Amino acid sequence: MAHAYTPGLKVSERTTLHVRRQLPIAGKVDVNQGDTVSARDVVAEASIPGNVYPINLANQIGVSPADIQSCMLVNEGDPVEVGTVLGRSKGIFGLFKQSYASKTAGTLETVSKITGQIIIRGAPLPVQVLAYVPGQIIEVLPDHGVVIESTVSLIQGIFGIGGEQYGEIRMVCEKSNQPLTADLITADMRGQILIGGARMTNDAIEKAREVGASAVVSGGIDDQDLKTILGYDLGVAITGTEKIETTLIITEGFGDIGMAERTFELFKSRSGSLASVNGATQIRAGVMRPEVVIPIETAEKSNDVFEDGVFEGILEPGTLVRIIRDPYFGVIGRVAGLPAEPQVLGSGSKARVLEVEVNGEPPLTVPRANVEIIAG
Repeated sequence: MAHAYTPGLKVSERTTLHVRRQLPIAGKVDVNQGDTVSARDVVAEASIPGNVYPINLANQIGVSPADIQSCMLVNEGDPVEVGTVLGRSKGIFGLFKQSYASKTAGTLETVSKITGQIIIRGAPLPVQVLAYVPGQIIEVLPDHGVVIESTVSLIQGIFGIGGEQYGEIRMVCEKSNQPLTADLITADMRGQILIGGARMTNDAIEKAREVGASAVVSGGIDDQDLKTILGYDLGVAITGTEKIETTLIITEGFGDIGMAERTFELFKSRSGSLASVNGATQIRAGVMRPEVVIPIETAEKSNDVFEDGVFEGILEPGTLVRIIRDPYFGVIGRVAGLPAEPQVLGSGSKARVLEVEVNGEPPLTVPRANVEIIAG
């Protein structure tokens, strides 16, 4: 076989990125096709119905459900404030009346004479979708969002936590194999995207959070440090919604692993540039990569167009790949051959393999499932 398809990471100095920005529910799109937007412009917004607060008012004021309607002091659809008296019983001979004051604000939505229960709906929750990247609106998705085209440098990582953040690229480590430690982080890094080299230590992450850094990007992280930061074992198939102030992205994997030299040099060349980051990662079906997007201020588009999502490329001789399993974890090289027949591995099992040439050394033979493409 001359080639095969495999997922990979996009690490590109220059690409045209198409970003789809959508609301979770139908709403209002605030821009038009052809408009130019900046990263933090609101492109669409909606209101999600507020939280529901059920109250068994009949029990609270000591009446039967059938009598609840005649005891109401507020009508369906009326606004309710904290402390508003919702209902009052008739009492006995006008005495011993019981009242109930609302403990929440919102709107009285329903009153049931069958259960004696009322429902208060909290205030609508506003949802705004930002552009995320500067660029031009090339498509409007009616009532839901837009597609934005932007020329960028794009670096996808292996794993991340935390949501969308913005800031200036700041090189913290001098070399790609230098660990990111707390002593390298200073107070003037507030709001910046900090680029390390090898493993980001727990102390460095805590320091970055203390100074208010937008994000930290480095080669690796210890899984125990990740557990310490989150306070729990991460066992979900998708990240990005963690309640942390600083987004974290690793470009290579877990452990004391240096950032790929090519990736490090790309960050270095864009030092001082404004960028957008997103730590959201999906590690099962429908793979989603964490990313750093660095806009390029140019009117000239790249011929390389990348749709928002995951790169899947052709595995063929000459393709740049990274080995993602031991014993060669993290090694980067080029495909030298794709033997057609399955081969017996050291474990005794059979698998389709490929040969990876690294710095002119004799090729390494590894299973095809153990590599990912690094796309330029």
